[in-house]
Amino acid sequence: MKHYLITGGTGLIGSALCRQLTTDGHHVTVLSRRPDTVKSKCGMEVKAVQSLSNIPSDTTIDIVINLAGEPIANTRWSAQRKALLASSRINLTHQLVDWMRVRKQPPACLISGSAVGWYGDGQGRILTEQSYYHDEYTHQLCDAWEKQALRAEHSGIRVCIVRTGLVLSSAGGILQKMSLPFKLGMGGHIGTGEQYMPWIHIADMVRLLMFLAHHEHLNGVFNACSPNPVTNQAFTAALIKQTRHYLTLPVPAWLLRTTLGEMSRLLLTGQRAIPQRATANGFRFSYSTLTHALNHLFFNSQQRHEP
Repeated sequence: MKHYLITGGTGLIGSALCRQLTTDGHHVTVLSRRPDTVKSKCGMEVKAVQSLSNIPSDTTIDIVINLAGEPIANTRWSAQRKALLASSRINLTHQLVDWMRVRKQPPACLISGSAVGWYGDGQGRILTEQSYYHDEYTHQLCDAWEKQALRAEHSGIRVCIVRTGLVLSSAGGILQKMSLPFKLGMGGHIGTGEQYMPWIHIADMVRLLMFLAHHEHLNGVFNACSPNPVTNQAFTAALIKQTRHYLTLPVPAWLLRTTLGEMSRLLLTGQRAIPQRATANGFRFSYSTLTHALNHLFFNSQQRHEP
């Protein structure tokens, strides 16, 4: 069994990952600014620390999974907000790698989060891990984030960069954010609706992180998204079918630009990203189509709310 250190462990992905790791018998430590919340979100078996200095030097950490980062889509990108987005990703990853490199026994592997936003506006092109990028804010943020993680390679630590798409879960995330507009009749497609939405089921996200941890020959960049990204229009249609809120109005691009400013590009542009490296190395998705993923998530959600 391995000892994992998780940053961002109380988030949507991190909490699901922690519970799976402890179920499988692994030891898990979570670095959190609010260690008192860790056990309720991640499981009673998980140890919480508020600082890397709280981890004894003689404690062996085998694998570090770095998922920390302030949510990028919660509010407009003011200068202050951009500074917070950067510090919660870039600065924390810098500190984490520095800590790993001076350990008496450094971790064997660092799996570090990033996002498909690294590619910027993909304009409908199929994007693999070898694809080029459109230079804009999301690329600059993710690129600086990834470069900090890759510094660990200089100490002989295996590094995997995970460029994550939209994570679908009945516990929160994008589906929860989209449910209210649907109920208010404003859940139609966004802008032209032609922008692609790379998505991944939470169960496949957790499985992919564990797949990268367990396969010691793998390193480099991996797109964490389904093999079948869909346009915003197709995603909206599938969600309408699940929620049965048929009277929905499209959301015009001008309205988003006015209300959200630069952050509107998150909604008006997209990435047709595919997980070429993961599938080429033998990873198989349990939920490869959007219909299958949504059917599973909405069925589970309904089961939980039934008396």
